Amino acid sequence: MKKARNAATTKRRATPPAADKLALGQLDRHLGYFLRRLQLWVFHDFIRTLAPLKVRPAQYSVLLVIEANPGRSQAAIGQTLGIERARLARMLHDLERRNWIARNANGSDARSHSLHLTSEGEAALAKIKQLAEQHEAGLAERVGGARHKQLMERLRDFG
Repeated sequence: MKKARNAATTKRRATPPAADKLALGQLDRHLGYFLRRLQLWVFHDFIRTLAPLKVRPAQYSVLLVIEANPGRSQAAIGQTLGIERARLARMLHDLERRNWIARNANGSDARSHSLHLTSEGEAALAKIKQLAEQHEAGLAERVGGARHKQLMERLRDFG
C-alpha cells in the first residue's frame, strides 16, 4: 500500500495539471510586476525578430537616437536613454567595430565624442527598422490596436 501511495504522489508531482496556475497573491495588485512581465514578452519578441541582424534593444535605441541627433555627445545619448557610461562605451565600441557608427573627438575636449551613423550604419538601420516595424505590428495585434495606442500615449509621459 505504501509503495502504491508513493507512486501516486510522485506521478502527481511529475505531471501537474495544465490548469494548475499558481496564485500571485499581492503581486496581482502591483503594476510594476505586470509592466515587467510585458517588458519581458516585448524584449523576447524583439530579440527574436531582430536576431538575423544581431541587434539588441539597447543597441537599436542608441542607433535611433544617434540618427535623430547626429553629432551629439555620447554622454548626452547615454543620459537620454539612461544607459550607464561604461555599458554605453562597450556598446558604442561594438557598433563602431561593425562600422555602423563613427565617434569623433568633440572640439577641444578629447574626452568628449560626437556620434554619427556611417553609411553602413544607415543601411543597417534601414533594415533594422523594417524588422522593428514587424515586431511593433505584432505587438499591436497582440494587445489590440486601440489598447496599443492608449498604452503608447500613457507611457510616453515616462520616457
